[in-house]
Amino acid sequence: MIIYPAIDLKEGRCVRLYQGDFAQETVVNPDPVKQAIAFENAGAKALHIVDLDGALSGDLTNLKVIQAILAAITIPIQVGGGIRSMAQVARYLDAGVSRVIIGSKAVEDPAFVAEAVQQYGDQIAVGIDAKDGLVATRGWLAVSDQDYLTVADQMAQLGVKTIIFTDIAKDGTLMGPNLEQLQAIAAKVPDLQIIASGGISSREDLEAVKALGVYGVISGKALYNGNITMTDVVEVGE
Repeated sequence: MIIYPAIDLKEGRCVRLYQGDFAQETVVNPDPVKQAIAFENAGAKALHIVDLDGALSGDLTNLKVIQAILAAITIPIQVGGGIRSMAQVARYLDAGVSRVIIGSKAVEDPAFVAEAVQQYGDQIAVGIDAKDGLVATRGWLAVSDQDYLTVADQMAQLGVKTIIFTDIAKDGTLMGPNLEQLQAIAAKVPDLQIIASGGISSREDLEAVKALGVYGVISGKALYNGNITMTDVVEVGE
């Protein structure tokens, strides 16, 4: 299982949000490049980066920061947040991003996902963010009427190979992951790589997610406050 330390970018800084609420922001490092280097030096195998500004605006707001991170480290990174055009996908992949995560646009325009997958294959992932089982979009400010399992199945049929699944109610809370929903989505699309996100609070949580057999897990707040160490990341991720 791959454990992805998370770097959430807002106004060029590395921040954490509580349940995706932009009003509940904590700056965890004003220098995301140094943070990325620190994660790599401590043994991270890959990084998960979200452009929070982009999630709201639909622009590649923090592209320059992401390019600086790519120039400073050698491990692969996956990036999401506000990706709504093929030109944006190409811009990130051309910059050296290993995997691009399509979120809101995947729910609103499945044909876009099909086109992206046809052109870029497994370099395309879909982020499914659920609130009470319903998929949320636009920086989690809007909730659709689509069930997360239905969307996961739809994405699998379009040829998507990787899904990042986030339970919004758990995100940034350190309350533990939603193992029930994770198990359900893994069973619904057994051939896909599932990366879990939201609520990870301890080494035990990492081990519990690993026991489900999912491909990966993302850790943010627990890493920044010391609940999880990079030693945990390296050892459990093996």
